[in-house]
Amino acid sequence: MIETLSLTTALVLGLLGGAHCLGMCGGIAATVSMSTPSGGKGLWLLTGYNTGRIFSYTLAGGLIGSISWLLESEASLIAMRTLAGLMLVAMGLYVAQWWQGLVHLEKAGSRLWQGVRPLASRLLPVKNLLQALTLGALWGWLPCGLVYSTLIWASAAADWQTSAQLMMAFGIGTLPTMLLTGVLAHQVKQVLQKKITKNLFGSLIIFFGIYTIPWAGITGY
Repeated sequence: MIETLSLTTALVLGLLGGAHCLGMCGGIAATVSMSTPSGGKGLWLLTGYNTGRIFSYTLAGGLIGSISWLLESEASLIAMRTLAGLMLVAMGLYVAQWWQGLVHLEKAGSRLWQGVRPLASRLLPVKNLLQALTLGALWGWLPCGLVYSTLIWASAAADWQTSAQLMMAFGIGTLPTMLLTGVLAHQVKQVLQKKITKNLFGSLIIFFGIYTIPWAGITGY
């Protein structure tokens, strides 16, 4: 059973990662919402796009969690949790733009995206719900340091179902930013790109990372 704190943390990570999501996916979200002259239909397509994106996050979480059989010893689990905490700290530094080391993770995943990108491009402009869902599912594999670091954190659960649910919660946490970005792109951008916003969100993520690290067994997952 997943602890509420873990799911809550995943949800909050998605919310706090909104400043970074704006730069990575904000443009495509706005494009999807404006694909049709009807605002209502545009919002419906945007919802479909984000549903597909969250599905990919959930799938990735399940896949990385499925290797939990490698973590047979308590020492391995502690090491994984420590790595997860450090990745959250790195994520916080990344969101606050104090350190951009996670860019290297994005570069490592760029080869995968090179194969997916042509397929995603063919789905634009989005005209129906199926296209929106498919585009979101493909866009979910975009090389993103925020997603990669969250995946590593979720993998510390050592269970594919738990990891999948944590990634789903993370994806749901990104929804407010992504939906508002599609509808109110300019207004949201002004708020999330302020330095004080990035510093606050980054600091909170760093706090979660420090809390996650099993300091001599004091904290629990």
